[in-house]
Order: sequence, then C-alpha cells, then structure tokens
Amino acid sequence: MPNKLIIGTETEFGIMSRKIDGYDPVTSSLFTINHLRPFSALRILWDYENEDPLVDARGFVVDGEKERPTQDENLNLNKPLENGGRLYVDGAHPEYSTPECTNPRDVVIYEKAGEALMHLCLENANRLRKEEEKIFLYKNNTDGKGNSYGYHENYLMLRATQFEKIVQSLTPFLVTRQIFAGSGKVGTDNKADPAAFQISQRADFFETLIDLNTMAKRPIINTRDEPHADPKQFRRLHIIVGDANMAELSTYLKVGTTALILQMIDNEHFITGLELDNPLQAIKAISRDLTLKKGIKLANGKEYTPVEIQRAYLEEAYKYFGSMERDPVAFEIMDHWQEILNRLEKNPNELSRKIDWLIKYDLINNYREKKGFDWDNPKLAMMDLQYHDLNPEKGFYYTLLKDGYIDTMVSPGLVLLAKDSPPRDTRAYFRGMCIKKFPKEVYATSWSSVLFDIGNFTIKRVPLLHPLKGTEALVGNVFNRSETAEDLLRNLAA
Repeated sequence: MPNKLIIGTETEFGIMSRKIDGYDPVTSSLFTINHLRPFSALRILWDYENEDPLVDARGFVVDGEKERPTQDENLNLNKPLENGGRLYVDGAHPEYSTPECTNPRDVVIYEKAGEALMHLCLENANRLRKEEEKIFLYKNNTDGKGNSYGYHENYLMLRATQFEKIVQSLTPFLVTRQIFAGSGKVGTDNKADPAAFQISQRADFFETLIDLNTMAKRPIINTRDEPHADPKQFRRLHIIVGDANMAELSTYLKVGTTALILQMIDNEHFITGLELDNPLQAIKAISRDLTLKKGIKLANGKEYTPVEIQRAYLEEAYKYFGSMERDPVAFEIMDHWQEILNRLEKNPNELSRKIDWLIKYDLINNYREKKGFDWDNPKLAMMDLQYHDLNPEKGFYYTLLKDGYIDTMVSPGLVLLAKDSPPRDTRAYFRGMCIKKFPKEVYATSWSSVLFDIGNFTIKRVPLLHPLKGTEALVGNVFNRSETAEDLLRNLAA
C-alpha cells in the first residue's frame, strides 16, 4: 500500500479597511485574531523550537533570522485552536492553518470552518471599531495593486523520496491543475501580459522554477524543508503555487489530486514524458486561455493542451491505484477528476456551479454584458474582490450559495462541528483535545508537540513526531480516564 499522506493548508486572508490614511494591516490583523472569543482569552504559546524555514530541501541552510517572538508577542500572534488548527498573524495578514487531515473532504470541511472562525473574529472586532475603521476580510490572493498573499498546501512525504524526482514528476501537474483549481481573476498583476480574465489569481506572480522564497521570486516548486515530524522519516512538501478557493469542489480536487500524485511519487511510480519546455511561461499562458484548447510545448517538442496533460496524470493514477487493493478515497478523487476533465474538454460552461473560476466568470461576464462594460471597467474588479468577501451578507460566493447557484460537497453541520472539534484520525486529535479539555495546563503547542505546565516548576513535553499517532483510536480512552492534565500525563506514561 502507498504511504498515507497527511494534508493541511494555510490561508493568508486579504485584509482591508475603510480607513486609508494611517491604516496599518499588521495592527488590524492582530486586532482581528485576538477577538476570536472565547479562544482569545486563552494564554497558550506557539512552540517555535522545531521550526526553521531557512532549511532548503536541496541540502543547505540559507542566511537569515529565525522567528523568535517574546512571550507577549507570541501570545498576541498565535491562537492554537480546539480543532487542532492554528490562527495567527503572518507578516501583514491574518492566517489560518487547518489541522492535519487524511483526505480531501476533511480539508474542505476544515477550510470552511476556518472561514467561519475568521468571520467570527471579524464580527467581534468590528463591534469595537468606528464605522470608518471597519475591517474587511477576503479569501483571495491579490489586492489588485500588484501584491499577492499566499495559500499554501502541505503534504507529508517520505524522506527517502528524492527531491529531484518530485520536481520532475510534479511540475507539469502543478502548472496545469489550475484549470480546475484556479479561483479566477479580472485583469492582470505584476506587470504581466494583459488579459481580460484569467483562470488563476496566482499565475502572474511566479518568477522561478525552484527556490526557498515565498514572498519574492516566488517559485513553482518551493524547497522549504521543515517537516514538523520525524525528520529522518518524513519531509513536508510545501506547495505555494495554488489559489485560495471558495468553491468546495475546487479545494477538494486541488488537494485530492495532488495527494494522489505524491503518493505515486513516494512509491516510485514516477510520471515522465510530460516535462514542460518553459513552465513559467506555461503557467501564465494557461491562465489566459479560457478555451483550454491551446497547446503547451513540452520539452520533447510535442504540444499538449492542459486538459490532455491532466488526463495523462489521471490515466497513470487509475493504472497505479487500480493495481492494488481498492482505496475508496482514491477512486472517489479520480472519478471526480475524470468527470471534471471531461466537462472542461467538452464544454467548460457546464461547470459554472462547481469550480471557482467558472462560477466567477459566469457571474461577472453576465453582469458585464448586461451593462455593456468593457473588461477594464473598475466595477468588474470590485465584483471579483467581492466574490471572496468573508462576510456572508456581502460576499458574492455566499450569496450565490444561499440562492442555490453553487453545488457543495460537505454539510454545514460538519463545518459547524469542525470549528471546535479536531479530526479523529491524526495527531491533531491529541492537540485539539488537550486544548479543549485542559486549556489552563497547556503551556504551548506546535505541530509536533504539546507542552504542559502542571504547576511543579517544570514543563512537560509530549512529542507528536508521527502524524498518525495521537488519534482518537489510540488515545481516546486515555482522555476519558483523565480528569486532570496530571492524570493525562501519568496515563500516557503507563
């Protein structure tokens, strides 16, 4: 059986205010996340000990300063959550990380829970601000002024897998998956070639193939080597090339298909013969081709459309996963993948209820034609932004959803539950349950540990170096038998 991948995502939210003069996005971001009641009252640190974003997967460490905030700064910057995730401020943006998940449906659920938590922060924060200082949050990737903020995916892989093989097999897939994972964009950014409407918000911002940076000279393949797990056994592949999605199917396919490809690579089923002649040129060209019919030149001189490249990956996935005991999660992903590719090839407009860029295009283009606007009309750019507004009363995505114009995959009840309940089948269960049951005794937490202060002048660290340890199946009974944090530590040691 293939190595079971652990998936998680990080979303940096766009933040704006009606106040222009003197507006400080950092202060506004901190103000926002510190109004997630009742979590905002908890004093739990984030443990930075095992975090080092300066280690490169190619075998070296770059110069730079590690983030080591003071204790007061740490408490202000970080909100570890009962659902096993994390709310924090990164740079000038509020950011939400999902807990570790074992399947793409759970990623969708916990991303939607993150949207709900961020909106709760927003409501609480805005009650304390003057009308002219109200804050707005957007789940998108660009402010329309040449600045982009990230959406990052994380996949646990085997340390033994050669990084060069990952780059070779994965690059054509990442460049072309925007045809179902793009969130759509009016116009262009970053001094890129002009376009009326694009498939991807992020495509214009990638300037190199491989690098450690995430904010400048952004690479298609990021080389950060920060496993958040046993470094001898695992690596964490940090993917920064994707758009932040509102549509559930776009998120599901984005992380689900990528997880399948990485499982194949981890198990030495490499995909070759699809290497692109110029990946940086291709990612931008695909974003501008709404017909999906233009060929992309491969390194071998052939030309394939992005649908054909994705179909080649799908065929390899069916071949690989069909050769072993049936995995219902893998086959569900592949079946959705096949259906979407068929529709994209035949008539993309059939997906105007299902994937972001086509939902958005249908909405904005219908309005544009009704009003007789050209694509450079500023009202269309505002509609683009409004699609991603986290306020359910104002965001166009939520309005379309409420009015029955968007298809969903997960139930609102599961999203509501996920706001304060962790996944049961990863170490996030242990982390989240510790915060939920013993909030005063949890001194600090991270992805790979929970630290307890039980009042005897020592800090007890419980390591979580394997993402599939700490599940409900393994420690649920321990929590049931533990009335106090001291009981928990004693029962874990027994």
